[in-house]
Amino acid sequence: MKPTLVTGATGFVGWHVARKLAEKGRQVRVLVRDPKRLRELDVEVAVGDLRDPDSLEGAVDGCGTVFHVAADYRLWAKDQDEMFRSNVGGTRNMLVAAKRAGVGKFIYTSTVGCIGVPEGSLGDERQPVRLEEMVGSYKRSKFLAEQVALEFAKSGFPVVIVNPTAPVGDHDFKPTPTGKIVLDFLRKRMPAYLDTGLNLVDVRDVADGHILASERGRPGERYILGSENLTLHQIFEKLERISGVRAPKIQIPYFVAHGFGMMETAFANLTGKEPRAPIDAVKMAKKKMFVAHGKAAQELGFCPESSDSALRRAVEWFRGNGYCA
Repeated sequence: MKPTLVTGATGFVGWHVARKLAEKGRQVRVLVRDPKRLRELDVEVAVGDLRDPDSLEGAVDGCGTVFHVAADYRLWAKDQDEMFRSNVGGTRNMLVAAKRAGVGKFIYTSTVGCIGVPEGSLGDERQPVRLEEMVGSYKRSKFLAEQVALEFAKSGFPVVIVNPTAPVGDHDFKPTPTGKIVLDFLRKRMPAYLDTGLNLVDVRDVADGHILASERGRPGERYILGSENLTLHQIFEKLERISGVRAPKIQIPYFVAHGFGMMETAFANLTGKEPRAPIDAVKMAKKKMFVAHGKAAQELGFCPESSDSALRRAVEWFRGNGYCA
């Protein structure tokens, strides 16, 4: 059996994809910049950097499938160009290396942020969307990276794209922006909430969805990997029941959050210290990112569970690993 390469295994989704593949008996190789950051995975390690094309050749050599999960997932960065170098340039470098190595299937992890969501309706893979609609450098870089993946698919390279929504669960090391919502709630740093919403999905279901995409996905197609559309208030109510921490009862107007985000981001740009509420995150919150995963269910057999058990695992993992101290 040829090895399977996973990028991003030191991060949240990539770690779960690598673990799930290993559990299924696959020979897993992971691409990492720093092997010391790889935790709790018994896999082959290839050291490299997406921004260094020469370092990728050995990583993809002999691989049958590549899961390109790695991304610079931040809603604020002092140097915005870093995200484009990693997310766009890095994706192109990975695709070029995989194509030269004769890889048989390439699964690219995009984001629900690249899905068009009509006002007052559910978004899906058929909705048209433009770069101008992408809020912030993260979404813009991921949109452009997705276009690169589609470009390779059109040229005949077997690329399948998955668009996870907001994964939640255990082993959110950094944590991700979604995990930070849970963590800030546990730390009682959420005195109020915005009228916004997102689609939550268990990260373990996202990992399953990646593998299903590699087995059943059609090249050049996109598949939303999501589960429950929930308002932020509903998420906090779930967290209250799970954790015992009181959910905020005050809803703040959008203009107040926007002003706070502007001040926080301006201060962060001066100091280099990450803002509590990046303005890009506030702008994204203006729209409820509610989507449907019917295409993944029909074509891949994707069948996610509710987010309750994932939220419980996230709470237990953060508390058990010293994040709430």
